[in-house]
Amino acid sequence: MKKIVSIILLSILIFTGCKDEFFDINDSPNKAIEDNMTPSLVLPRALHRMAAFSATNYDVYHRWLGYWSRSGTYGPNTDEEGYNLTSSFQRSSWLDMYDILKDVDVIENNAQAREETAYIAIAKILKSVGFMHLVDQYNNVPYSKAFDLANNLLTPYDKGEDVYADLIVQLDSADMLLRSAVVANNLDLTTADIMFKGNLSMWRKLGNSQRLRLIIHQSEKLGTSGMKTEIDKIVANGGGFLGVGETAEVQPKYGKDVGKQNPFWNSFKINDAGGLDNFNRANNYFLHLLMDNNDIRYKYFYSEASSPTNGENYYGFDYGYAGDDKSAAQSSDVAGTGPGAYNPERGLGIGKGPDMAQWFFTSFESLFLQAEAIQRGALSGDAKTTYETAVKESFSWLKVIDVDQEVATYLSRPFANWNSEGNTDKLKLILTQKYISMCGINGLETWTDYRRTGIPNVPLSVSDSRGSKVIPLRLIYPQEEYQYNAANATAEGTIDPQTSKIFWDN
Repeated sequence: MKKIVSIILLSILIFTGCKDEFFDINDSPNKAIEDNMTPSLVLPRALHRMAAFSATNYDVYHRWLGYWSRSGTYGPNTDEEGYNLTSSFQRSSWLDMYDILKDVDVIENNAQAREETAYIAIAKILKSVGFMHLVDQYNNVPYSKAFDLANNLLTPYDKGEDVYADLIVQLDSADMLLRSAVVANNLDLTTADIMFKGNLSMWRKLGNSQRLRLIIHQSEKLGTSGMKTEIDKIVANGGGFLGVGETAEVQPKYGKDVGKQNPFWNSFKINDAGGLDNFNRANNYFLHLLMDNNDIRYKYFYSEASSPTNGENYYGFDYGYAGDDKSAAQSSDVAGTGPGAYNPERGLGIGKGPDMAQWFFTSFESLFLQAEAIQRGALSGDAKTTYETAVKESFSWLKVIDVDQEVATYLSRPFANWNSEGNTDKLKLILTQKYISMCGINGLETWTDYRRTGIPNVPLSVSDSRGSKVIPLRLIYPQEEYQYNAANATAEGTIDPQTSKIFWDN
């Protein structure tokens, strides 16, 4: 569906200051205005866009956190690699996410009018993810009045801590709605839901896993007792969490055609015009972290070089490298399709093909969150078993050959062995293995983990433009906010990405 109306709506309201009444001049039921957009029409596009955004918009953070580097055939990016952020940096993280969330708001409002309770719950879950993304990058953001532009043309900001608190409340409400919802009472839900096909039990697991993620993000602020109080409420609803084989992913029938390819594949492997991603390459830090510890997943996160460089089949770069290396075009790309030359019949690695489903919340991330919560004493269970299950799930998700044997061998080695003398810090072990599993998946989540825990201790950019700067703690509000919502944006004070923190970053 070409759903342009909400984009135009948000743009006009922000950039011209028109009121909602402007759009009431034509009440034709055949005109695609918000009031007659059924949730079933809007949901597929919203799911696709949010999953695509999570998978493709945060490549900067993949490079900051040691997974990827710029190919030596491209010139340096002094803003990114020198951590010299401005109000232009990552503008899409704000502008595009609010655009997506406007669509989700339409779903929720119209579902309420139609009494389609499953759609209401789904919208609440999606909003919790989108607003979490915004808070995790900007801290205080427009939330409670974000879409009430008729009464709040200059949208006030809510404190990040308050946004998080209400998102948890909304997720609790979503779960209650899902428990009593009847699929048949929600128009075309089984076809419009390109994630779970109307399986409300899976939506409950996704909502609970998202709720757990919000609580884990606040681990250093809430402490064990505060976390346990909130997690006990999740456990009490009985819906469970995403587990083995339960990755939340969207599939609107992606295929090898213009405008229809899987978003990750189209961005980081081969686009629909046949062009290769020649920019992103293996980062030496992560490549050698895996190679040095006999972690075979480096062959799945990265492709073999099409031609060996200095005799090496896997070849990377230091982040911020300023040299001119013409052999870089032959070095390891980042949408790994497994050992050897690409063979679409094997379907290995992150980039499985243009028709692959697009992940939204992976099963192994959920399991690592559970393992961390157990280890912190906030969730009952066996931390060791959950940790090992999470590691295995990463291998399985990547379709590692002989997965049982590979995992058993990997978990027996000192680097990943729960009982190894060198792994007395179990939280560090869990977070390190989570970091490894999240390569290429969602750079924002890895950046969040790094800021809240300091794990892993990734190397800084080697760019001369960096000076004494370190990996930033947050972004600066986009320039549009300072132009069109200046009073509220400037009221947030001077933002310094080197010292200004997200509320959960103690």
